[in-house]
Amino acid sequence: MKIDIIGDIHGCFTEFKELTLKLDYRWETGIPVHPENRVLGFVGDLTDRGPESLKVIELVWELVIKLKQAYYTPGNHCNKLYRFFLGNKVQVAHGLETTVAEYESLYKKDQQSIRKKFIELYEKAPLYLVFDNEKLIIAHAGIKQEFIGQTHAKVKKFVLYGDITGEKHPDGSPVRRDWAKSYHGNFSIVYGHTPVTKPRILNNTYNIDTGAVFGGKLTALRYPEMELISVSSTMPYVEEKFKQFD
Repeated sequence: MKIDIIGDIHGCFTEFKELTLKLDYRWETGIPVHPENRVLGFVGDLTDRGPESLKVIELVWELVIKLKQAYYTPGNHCNKLYRFFLGNKVQVAHGLETTVAEYESLYKKDQQSIRKKFIELYEKAPLYLVFDNEKLIIAHAGIKQEFIGQTHAKVKKFVLYGDITGEKHPDGSPVRRDWAKSYHGNFSIVYGHTPVTKPRILNNTYNIDTGAVFGGKLTALRYPEMELISVSSTMPYVEEKFKQFD
């Protein structure tokens, strides 16, 4: 399988289109198609904070659900938007407010359409993706070796939020353990969730969330080549949003 895995898009549709063009996808039909039948994979967090979250949803739904030409696994922002669309009580903050504002500006029938598409996309998505006889795993915030093959609540929490301790930083963000440091499995794990200034490769894990929505880059990992391709963001740079590792 030849797959191009895209980091957290967060509504940055312009960067997504530019990145796929750089990966040699063609947009003649209005969707990215690769002449050599490569496919796209998404690590989650399609929406929130960026300017065109609904456009990203429409496109990913078409690729994954309608055409079955791409793969998607959800992130924590996807989970929150899903709960919002179900009518659950969620805090419309931390980026969700931008997606909700876009949604509320639509006509009623367009709202119903995008809501239905996203719910379908989310409900049909696996918690994490396993490819190539378990050589490649795509999980939004990563996954521990012992969780692979499981889908219980503890795994879901880890895959969506990372290895959280339950404590909070002064800014309110959760304290997370650096799970990649102690990972020593044979599977290549590709993930996002934590913005880094450049892709972080450690112990056969690849963090490709390079903070497109915070003015960094949008990054793809080409598999099986393991080649990293990035495009610069059009968004303002917000230095404090990027995680520095020891």
